[in-house]
Parts: sequence; structure tokens; C-alpha cells
Amino acid sequence: MRTEPSAVDRVFMRQALDLGARNLGATWPNPSVGAIITQDTPDGPVIVARGLTQPGGRPHGEAHAFARAGAGSMGGTLYVTLEPCAHRSVRGGIPCVEHTILSGVRRVVSAMSDPNPFIAGLGHALLRTAGIEVVENVLEAEAQRAHRGHVLRITQGRPMVTFKIARTADGYAGGAGGKPLPISSPTAGHWVHLQRAHHDAIMLGIASVLSDDPQLTVRLPGMAERSPIRVILDTHLRLPLTSKLVRSAREVPVWVIAAETAPVEPEAALVATGVEVMRVSAGPGGHLDLHEALKLLGTRGITRVFSEGGPRVGEQLALAGLADEIIVSTAAKTLGQPGIVAVRPGLAAALADPDLYALVETGLIGQDRFEHFVRRG
Repeated sequence: MRTEPSAVDRVFMRQALDLGARNLGATWPNPSVGAIITQDTPDGPVIVARGLTQPGGRPHGEAHAFARAGAGSMGGTLYVTLEPCAHRSVRGGIPCVEHTILSGVRRVVSAMSDPNPFIAGLGHALLRTAGIEVVENVLEAEAQRAHRGHVLRITQGRPMVTFKIARTADGYAGGAGGKPLPISSPTAGHWVHLQRAHHDAIMLGIASVLSDDPQLTVRLPGMAERSPIRVILDTHLRLPLTSKLVRSAREVPVWVIAAETAPVEPEAALVATGVEVMRVSAGPGGHLDLHEALKLLGTRGITRVFSEGGPRVGEQLALAGLADEIIVSTAAKTLGQPGIVAVRPGLAAALADPDLYALVETGLIGQDRFEHFVRRG
């Protein structure tokens, strides 16, 4: 018989989801799971421990919470944003299902089942077999979005992709001829750095690199270690050895994805600096096959990619059905003359199609207006 969640269950699950979100971008190849343990008291339930998946992917959120709770978990309730794992991995350690059974909790409230075929309902079934009450699918839609990178990597072999583009009030991402153009307000720029920290990798096309010479690191106080893997889509291996990316490759990893036909000489030079070069097929027009490139990242454990452009990459991602979330920020300033169009026709058409994308959030960050779209399905 299915046990229905209470309003209190939803409150604590919301807190568990917020907790898990803190380490997004730091736990790959594992999902960032939030876990909360509560105990009933005469005045209502109270939290005795919180846990979340730790950097590098272990310990998992449940194990982290149980370690903090100690004997305090006995007879309590575990709220967890993803079905507890039920299989032993090559990295060792006991599965979270065993941690949960040994903890003595009487009840588990879970946000969603794990799509991993090694788990996929087994965790919930084993908990019930052990006599633990299990309540499933509490705030499932929110959990599906929070764990979308994990879900896509398991079901499609690729990470989720968030594409972000900044434009002037008159619609340009750069000046004529690709001239760099400062667009975002300082507050909006800080927000973008936080998004970088919450993704496993940041991805950019070589055209944007050649025009801007970016660092693509997280430059918020105390968060330098949260800088993601920097992935450059570079069909012909044009990344300059003098670029900021190459010069810092031994501090923050740089992965270059090139075409199979790209010359070997620049690859050898880049590898000597600490850059890793990978190759995929070239698709129509000689551009990299983005499906193959993203699946390659999936094999490396990447679950969440933040793409900051440029405009052509964003259009290609949308047309290929690979842009899972799209963020368009519009500044108050104008360019006042023709430049590089930020939202190209293919991307604009996709965003205008209600069957493809839903506008889920709008608002101001600093002086910039943000629109957040999520791909349906």
C-alpha cells in the first residue's frame, strides 16, 4: 500500500533539495544528494543531522548524514533527494541502503527513484523488506530537475547542458568583427561565476576564446577551488599556446575537443603544456558533432555543463536538442551599431516554441534582466 506524504514531509524534502544544491558541480561523477534526519518530539519533528554528497562524490549524502547523527538516527526519519544506492561499487564502502538499515531509522522519504539500472527501485524495495516505511516521489519534479545531469548521463550517456548568453539591450553579444564587449553588470557577473561553480565543466567555442581570451575560472572570494573543468570546442586546434587557458592548464584542467582530422602538431604542443586533447567526428558544415562531444564528456564522468557561448554554439545546441536549460541575460546598455547577434535565428525559434521550451523564471540580477528557459521532456 502506498504511503502518502504529509505537508511536513514536503517541508523537510524542500530543505534536503536546497542542501544538495550546495555541492552541485563538486561531486561528479556522482549526483549531489541532500539528506536530512529527523526525530519526532512532543513539539513536532526536529532535525538531528544534515548531510550532502561530499566533493569528489563520496561519502554520499545519506552516509554523511548518518555519520553526523550517530545514535540520534534510531527510530527517526530519513529525507533523501534520490533513492539510496543499493549496489557495491569498485571504490568500496557499503551501499547507502545498508547504512540506512543499520542506522535504525523507521521511515525513509525519497524524492525520486534512481534511473541507474543497478538501483532503479531496488533501494526502495530492500528498505521495505527490512521493515522500513518508504514514502516515494515527494517533490519529484523538483528532484528530477536537481538531478537532471545524473539522469541524462545514465539514460542518454551525456551531461545536462545549461547555455547562457549575455546581450546588450539591442541584442548583441559582441562588437563588429567579434570585438570583445563588456556587457554584464558586476552583480550579474558574480552570479555567473556562482553558476560556474555549480557545474562540473564550462564549455566554450574557439571563436569566443580567440576574441575574448577568457580565464573561465571561478573568481569569487574563497571559491577558486570550485573552478570547473574548462572544455573548448576547437575543430582545427587553433587554441593559442599564449592564451590564458593554456598558461593556466596545470592549475585548472583544460580539455580541448577537436575534429578527428585536426593536425597533430598543435595537439602535441598543447599536450606539452598540460592541456588534454580529445577528438570526435565532424558533423554537417565541418563543425564538431556535439552529440558525440557530449557523450565523450559523459564517459569522463561529467554530469553538468555550463556553456557561455558563443552564439553559434548556443544555436547548434538548441537545434540538436542538447540545450537543456537556456539563460538569456539582457543588459541595460546598448551597442548602438551592428555587432554579433547574441540570439541567432535557430535559437530564437526554439525558445519561441512552447512545445520545446518553458520560460520558468524571469527577474533582475543587478541591472541585467534574466530569462531562464527549461527544455520540455
